[in-house]
Amino acid sequence: MKLRFLGGAREVGRSAILVNDRLLLDYGMLTGNPPQFPVETPDPEAVVVSHGHLDHVGAIPSLLSGDRRPPIHWTPPTRELALTLARDTLKLHGGTYDCPFTEEEVRRVTEVSETHGYRESFEAAGHEVTFFNAGHIPGSAHVLIDDGETRLFYTADFHTEDQRLVSASTARPDADVVVCESTYSDVEHEPRERIEERFVDSIRTTVWEGGTVVVPAFAIGRTQEMLLVCAAHDIDCYVDGMGKRVTKMLRRHPAFVRDDEALRRAKSNARFVTGRDGQRKRIADQNTVIVTTSGMLSGGPAMTYVPAIRSHPTNKITLTGYQVEGTPGRDLLETGSAELDGRVMPVSAQVEWYDFSAHADRDGVLDLLGAYRDSRVLVNHGDRCEAFAEELVDAGYDASAPAVGDEITI
Repeated sequence: MKLRFLGGAREVGRSAILVNDRLLLDYGMLTGNPPQFPVETPDPEAVVVSHGHLDHVGAIPSLLSGDRRPPIHWTPPTRELALTLARDTLKLHGGTYDCPFTEEEVRRVTEVSETHGYRESFEAAGHEVTFFNAGHIPGSAHVLIDDGETRLFYTADFHTEDQRLVSASTARPDADVVVCESTYSDVEHEPRERIEERFVDSIRTTVWEGGTVVVPAFAIGRTQEMLLVCAAHDIDCYVDGMGKRVTKMLRRHPAFVRDDEALRRAKSNARFVTGRDGQRKRIADQNTVIVTTSGMLSGGPAMTYVPAIRSHPTNKITLTGYQVEGTPGRDLLETGSAELDGRVMPVSAQVEWYDFSAHADRDGVLDLLGAYRDSRVLVNHGDRCEAFAEELVDAGYDASAPAVGDEITI
């Protein structure tokens, strides 16, 4: 089996791996200014997609330019999430370098899409492929690929502990080689129950004191997790941004969430914001909780809510995910001010950060890899891939960390 790493190696973003020059695993983008895409545009016979986050699906429609029409294989939620993100990218950046595809190419995605459930094997470009629940977001998948001689286990992004939205990854199929993510290979997550308890106590205190809480959250996965937390603790909240669409969509795929009834209750508990007639300004003046995009304060309705509440120290901004360096969310944590909607603004409201990560931490990654001590391990999707690979070698693994552009034969 031959693997060519076109992106996502020794970095987080633009994941793309070409298998045997025929089968493409993921095709994402690395957000930034400017964004980065995989180092080449391959011409695969088929595409297999692990899950619906931009760094794994962001450039998928560009594979359908010209006469190219490779079938795209994914789970039903991943298909819908990928199309939602593609249409949003077109809306925001269509016709610029930041959007590498056209509306016509997005339409073609619907024509070549083939959806599959977990543990349902299918054929793609001469390979037998099977999806397993990865426990990251709804529809996220580990991908097992068998070319008749070698079995590749592509972990993609995964979590080994239950979240309220999705169940943990437990599948460990036999494999000769494992391509393993390492996003948090040097981090030990605080127990989720403790994080949730601190989060709930904090927002309840702020609301009791008469303040407003803005909860910036990623639209896919994190928004729904926050709504589930609020509903479980009888906390009224509003929800705004792309997360509204994603929440409604996930209700159509009950098999891919941990507890569909809990998600139904969470959706009913949240008040969906339309944004019409100055509604956001009025909500910001209320004594309430607002779950809204974007998770890193780089756009979306948060650009209305945060400026509206920033000047009062009773109010609170609770960041719920990793803040990439250079984003307004990261600046806010480090300096107490951030560029919001084109203006640098000091923030007097309280700012807190909670590690509601949907990735496995170091213990979780090592737990998964414990099933593959006799396999070859290729570390990717992280900012310390080489260091982690060396740690695995010291622990007795056959491990390495390919670079972007590397070709490896197993």
